[in-house]
Amino acid sequence: MLQLENVSLHYGAFRALHGVSLHADEGELVVLLGANGAGKSSIFLTASGLLKPSGGRIRLRGKDMTSAKPARWVQQGLVLCPEGRKLFPGMSVLKNLMLGAYVHRRDRKGNAKLLEEVFDLFPILREKKDQAAGSLSGGQQQMVAIGRALMGRPQALLLDEPSLGLAPLVVKQVLEVIQRINRAGTTVLLAEQNAYAALQIAHRAYVLEGGRIVMEGRREELLGHDAIRRAYIGA
Repeated sequence: MLQLENVSLHYGAFRALHGVSLHADEGELVVLLGANGAGKSSIFLTASGLLKPSGGRIRLRGKDMTSAKPARWVQQGLVLCPEGRKLFPGMSVLKNLMLGAYVHRRDRKGNAKLLEEVFDLFPILREKKDQAAGSLSGGQQQMVAIGRALMGRPQALLLDEPSLGLAPLVVKQVLEVIQRINRAGTTVLLAEQNAYAALQIAHRAYVLEGGRIVMEGRREELLGHDAIRRAYIGA
């Protein structure tokens, strides 16, 4: 589904990614683990067309998308839910959600159907659809951010730190929703600070340090790896 091949990225003279190669196959839920600054967000920004790599290739369903603009990525089925939610706080929940459907704006009937599916997934958003997004709790704002991404009709969904700053109970609810989205057929690439909880729902994971992938494996392998447990799980 999504494949990065030897991708490098520079911010001026600083090299943020060093020849990163990874893939998320159709129907997989893949987790990126790593400390702040390890390169997780750089991978997401590059893999969604927001930043152009300085080397390597990015493919979506076998198609070379390395030079494609962000709107083209969405049209082809890849959508990013960014770190920090990036909502428009003064706009209503409904308007924030509908912004996610902008590239599909001509399909009003399809968007209306999808909006109902988002409200079924997050019932509280139906109740608060006319409220300003900035008036919602952190967990509810994250629901809006995920819902907005779903309005883009992703076949592959990139989720960057969706549980950041949320209470443990809300984290559990958000990860359960992500698992439901994946089980419904959407490929998910997830960067998550709560490594143990993320690995519980993942199929595979990659570990990043300093813009390099230093380890990869299936969920069971990484959960049982002593170094991973010490560094990211705390046991």
